[in-house]
Amino acid sequence: MHTRANIVLIGFMGTGKSSVGRCLAQRLGLQLVDMDTLIESRQQKPISRIFEEDGEPHFRVLERALAQELAGQSGLVISTGGGIVLNPDNVSDFARSGLVVCLQASPEIILQRVGHETHRPLLATGDKLGRIRELLGKRQALYDAVPHQVDTNALTPDQVADQIVALYNQRAR
Repeated sequence: MHTRANIVLIGFMGTGKSSVGRCLAQRLGLQLVDMDTLIESRQQKPISRIFEEDGEPHFRVLERALAQELAGQSGLVISTGGGIVLNPDNVSDFARSGLVVCLQASPEIILQRVGHETHRPLLATGDKLGRIRELLGKRQALYDAVPHQVDTNALTPDQVADQIVALYNQRAR
């Protein structure tokens, strides 16, 4: 039996990684792994508390270890945290074990999608749009370096999944 390549969804918060991941896992019969949810479960506290109590560097260490673990598996749809690109080794490890796709959206669309959420430690600020633009500005080149890109601004999660399934099937040939 051959192993099925992973699909790894990378992108800034609010670009659709979780909702598109659910669509893909359901369609392709793959297991969905949301890295942030798994880290929260293993640490027994929300990401916001990990940032607050242990600091972002500690979270990035946890994230790196999990990326290495998941890259060694197959048959997964992996929804990464938005900062996964901050360590280029994460992306290269994932690229060896599957199809890596970066989801993109404009700062305004991201704000519409996540502005009301209270569990995002990096947006715990008054000027959320300004913070989104600032973080995106720092990370954009890293996101742009991912070979496969899908702009999710005007697409439903199902439409994004359609594009990714087409890429996945091409890769499998």
